[in-house]
Amino acid sequence: MSKLMAALGGVVFIAAGASAAPVDLAPIILPKAVAPGKDVEQYVKVPSRRVALTHVRLIDGTGAPAQEDRMIVLDGGKIVSVGPASDAPPKDSTVLDMSGHTVLPGIVGMHNHMYYIGRPNLDAAGHNDAPLLAPQMTFTSPRLYLANGVTTMRTTGSVEPYTDLNLKHLIDAGALPGPHLDVTAPYLEGAGSYFIQMHQLRDAKDARETVAYWAEQGATSFKAYMNITRAELRAAVEEAHRHGLKITGHLCAVSYPEAIAAGIDNLEHGFFVNTQLDPGKKPDECPKTVGTPTMVAMTPDSPAATALIKDLIAHRVAVTSTLPVFEDTGRGLKPLNQAEMAVLTPEARDAYLYERGRIAKLPPERAKDLATAYKNDIGLERRFVAEGGLLLAGPDPTGDGGVIPGFGDLREIELLVDAGFKPEEAIKIATLNGAIYLGLDKRIGSVAVGKDADLLIVKGDPARNIGDLDNVELVFKDGVGYDSAALLHSVQGRYGEY
Repeated sequence: MSKLMAALGGVVFIAAGASAAPVDLAPIILPKAVAPGKDVEQYVKVPSRRVALTHVRLIDGTGAPAQEDRMIVLDGGKIVSVGPASDAPPKDSTVLDMSGHTVLPGIVGMHNHMYYIGRPNLDAAGHNDAPLLAPQMTFTSPRLYLANGVTTMRTTGSVEPYTDLNLKHLIDAGALPGPHLDVTAPYLEGAGSYFIQMHQLRDAKDARETVAYWAEQGATSFKAYMNITRAELRAAVEEAHRHGLKITGHLCAVSYPEAIAAGIDNLEHGFFVNTQLDPGKKPDECPKTVGTPTMVAMTPDSPAATALIKDLIAHRVAVTSTLPVFEDTGRGLKPLNQAEMAVLTPEARDAYLYERGRIAKLPPERAKDLATAYKNDIGLERRFVAEGGLLLAGPDPTGDGGVIPGFGDLREIELLVDAGFKPEEAIKIATLNGAIYLGLDKRIGSVAVGKDADLLIVKGDPARNIGDLDNVELVFKDGVGYDSAALLHSVQGRYGEY
């Protein structure tokens, strides 16, 4: 019996070759809460008990307008009431006056990682020695996510999957701080990978066997990568669905229409990595242009865009927006965030500053194409949502492009607002939509009575100034209030090291 099936009591039986009903992931991703252990207690500001958050502004995650002067009562790790601040707090409750603060649902990060991209001996000219590496950030990443309000996340491609599975166990046991984890299996990658740490699939049979093995080990999601072939992808999708699990993809060799035809559930990086219109695109090969010509050509109102969005929605394929990883090249260099820079090692900070310098010197035509691609992508994301598509959010935080765990999740919401979504809409994309995709929306993703007490509290009013999201003060997970500043202090100067 697989670890996944064992966790569900061994009640799921799947006939060979058949698709199963989606597995209920709630008992796995959101197990019964336990008290924080001694190594976690130091980051707890508000223990799990009856807590009344009074005089707080509420953005509930449904897309509805912000509500002023509310009281939210937490008890036993659940939200037990949401009402006006004029109501009397329950007896024996800890009352926290949150005047001037806003409560949001905990972020559900849908393109998050536990590793950093390392380029050996990188210099200011952009040269580095082989091989490209992805060292695991098992200590810093979970703390950075939780400190910035990410209470549930998908690892969206693991480099050290056993580490991620064991980390999830330790977090769930209260031994380490961090968010609830949907652990994605190792990347399903074809021949010619950039990363030496990735298994390169031999054929469709290998793809099927790899998915079956990692479902057995307890992975709860899968991710196809750039060089996977159509046959390998189809086999992986079929096997994942046979286990009642979903598969997403950061693709290149396979175009978006081909992936939809193969039955994929989710596509990563918005529309940036679709290669269907790249000149000279050959079947099952990732072109060196990696989708930029497609994005330059595919304006949001073009026939190709209309057909693609119709196809995505008809097949219920979700799309994950990852704007922060494209921001510097497509929108313009973002201002340096000193809080982000403070958590980096000197080497990681230098690597990012080197990259900023290179971006500033891009050839004019290349810079123009990347800006056009960014503009078209945000237009496509808006149209996808307007026509009923499920847009998810995640920043692809690997240090690459200065995108840091947690900080990047907040920046993604800010960039969605910059792209034209209302603040409440952007927050819904980053919270409730992810919960819906994971099948966890009865438990998390919005602030409502009966749901888990996973909350993000910031100083200010993100409904009026989305930049106030950066003012995180308190993060509740399972009703326990964590001190954001204390978590950040514990990782100062360490991201990029471990």
